[in-house]
Amino acid sequence: QVQLVESGGGLVQPGGSLRLSCAASGSIFSSNVMGWYRQAPGKERELVAVIAKNNSINYADSVKGRFTISGDNAKNTVYLQMDSLKPEDTAVYCCYARLRTKILGAIGDYWGQGTQVTVSS
Repeated sequence: QVQLVESGGGLVQPGGSLRLSCAASGSIFSSNVMGWYRQAPGKERELVAVIAKNNSINYADSVKGRFTISGDNAKNTVYLQMDSLKPEDTAVYCCYARLRTKILGAIGDYWGQGTQVTVSS
């Protein structure tokens, strides 16, 4: 069984910063991709940033230059440093991971429970 546990959400003023963390645990052989998606009220879930095992990174255009994703493959952990936050960044941020498990080497997609990020004065 695999679990993704997120931390670091909260309330911040516009222009402020937050750092999200996500740790995957369980019967994990390796992580292929880890990252973050977000969903604002009334909107569809959208990609924020993902990082692959080879350290290739993809950002949403809306966060380029403000957010930085990083990962620790050995710890199956991913981080999202969010700077210059805007009210439109307000959303539930969910950790995502594509993992190869120790169970027959199966690859699967896993999601965290989500953490609320609110940007407001």
